[in-house]
Amino acid sequence: MSDQIYDVFKFLHVVGVVVLVGNVTITAFWKAFSDMTRDPRIVAHAQRGVTVSDFIFTAVGIVLVMVGGYGAAIHKGIPLFSSFWLVSGQLLFAVSGMMWLGILIPLQIRQARAARGFADGSPIPDSYWRDAKRWLVWGIVATVPLVAAIFVMVVKI
Repeated sequence: MSDQIYDVFKFLHVVGVVVLVGNVTITAFWKAFSDMTRDPRIVAHAQRGVTVSDFIFTAVGIVLVMVGGYGAAIHKGIPLFSSFWLVSGQLLFAVSGMMWLGILIPLQIRQARAARGFADGSPIPDSYWRDAKRWLVWGIVATVPLVAAIFVMVVKI
């Protein structure tokens, strides 16, 4: 029974990683393609989708990563700060989270507010495009630590 509980936690952790990293990559992909149309209605619709999916799937992914990872470690009695791979994975996860909280979410909120103003087909303001470019660049930068954390956790260096 003990191994089954550990397996459930590990499963939740892996599903969380898939949901989190899958969401942050695919939303950036679709938003970039939508922005390239320069069509206010399409851009506004995509921005709404990004905002909703980030709220749902990113939050769910984060919770599953943490519940699954910490649950598995605690259940197995694995010290959270005694191995390089666990410490590195946690730090990389936190670094990405700080970029999301400090840079990306505020940019996304501004874009969502702006998009509501041009959803009717009105011209897209230059401020939206500046924020969109910064969001895409910082989104890529913030994804690198997540991918690095996956690598560290898989190879356990």
